[in-house]
Amino acid sequence: MGQCGITSSKTVLVFLNLIFWVEDQVNHSIQKVYNKYNGTNTDAPSRAIDYVQRQLHCCGIHNYSDWRNTRWFKESKNNSVPVSCCQPSISNCTGTLTQPADLYQEGCEALVVKKLKEIMMYVIWAALTFASIQMLGMLCACVVLCRRSHDPAYELLVTTNSYA
Repeated sequence: MGQCGITSSKTVLVFLNLIFWVEDQVNHSIQKVYNKYNGTNTDAPSRAIDYVQRQLHCCGIHNYSDWRNTRWFKESKNNSVPVSCCQPSISNCTGTLTQPADLYQEGCEALVVKKLKEIMMYVIWAALTFASIQMLGMLCACVVLCRRSHDPAYELLVTTNSYA
């Protein structure tokens, strides 16, 4: 019981530390993934970016203009962002930067960090709940031990220098 409590306390501290670490690492990681985007949706980075942009309703790292700094944008030379940046209410959106109102305005980095923090908070709350249940169990065990020492029914029976 005690070891599990210590382990769950360490887990909580690790996840609290991760919350602050996540913000620093997400920007670096997301920049690398955006630079690997090729627009064909056949490789993992391209699928991941399209999925995140559609699910979180975001475009680019900080906003849609971040796409101008990517290799894909420079190679395609069509002055547009991926179609996954298009708002679903716009029927014939092509991702062109000449119509920015058709695109999601918010960047993905802040939304990804927010989502990761939410997930980590659930894990922290679960670990705290587990630790609280363990503390309650240890308290109950202490109460039973204290009552046992005062109850004559729990005394050892001694007969001729041997225990019965």
